[in-house]
Amino acid sequence: MKFNPFIDFIDLMFPNLCILCDRNLQKNEHLLCLSCLVDIPKTNYHLMVDNPIEKRFWGKVPVCRATAYFFFQKGSSFQKLLHLLKYNGNKEIGELMGKYAAVDLLDIPDFTSIDVIIPVPLHPKKFKSRGYNQSEWIGKGISFILNKPQDTSTLLRVRENPSQTKKTVFERFENTEGIFQLSNKYLLEGKHILLVDDVLTTGSTLEACIRALLETKNIKISIFTLAVA
Repeated sequence: MKFNPFIDFIDLMFPNLCILCDRNLQKNEHLLCLSCLVDIPKTNYHLMVDNPIEKRFWGKVPVCRATAYFFFQKGSSFQKLLHLLKYNGNKEIGELMGKYAAVDLLDIPDFTSIDVIIPVPLHPKKFKSRGYNQSEWIGKGISFILNKPQDTSTLLRVRENPSQTKKTVFERFENTEGIFQLSNKYLLEGKHILLVDDVLTTGSTLEACIRALLETKNIKISIFTLAVA
């Protein structure tokens, strides 16, 4: 390998380190080392029809398929990763993890048959303060791998709801009632939508999205979240 003192100097001053373990990344690694990536526990729910995620929506809203890719546990490396994604400006983490998950979805016809990806939208005030929507960046990665378009303008968050933390299931439902609207209820007619979010807790936010999307005729809705709590 040809010696390049400038490159070696850059690597020394600005090392390319894993955002979780601080180890040097290899040339085929980006943001996360392979060791940290494979240590995050997968659910493999995308392989199962009538899996625990789909059952959460039974009797509430009609869902074609639903999955969460990782298990979320407090104090885990994934919690640190999610914090970096949502609050530290590391939006590229969302795209990386979306791509990583979508490679597995390529083998599942129910997910490759979608027409369009829709990320759960943020309220404009929160989007302005954060500077980006983490769900949109997850969707961006999925869009790249599945070769499906992402729509960020049809489903809108029109009301800024208070934090869901420490609320009961019913309070979460009330908290999300009517917070989403469609800018055009005809645009998605006859489409199969993949609704994308970061973490599934009670599912109340996703249910609110689906109730808004159901204003469109002949729509099919599937769900992907990066993790389930």
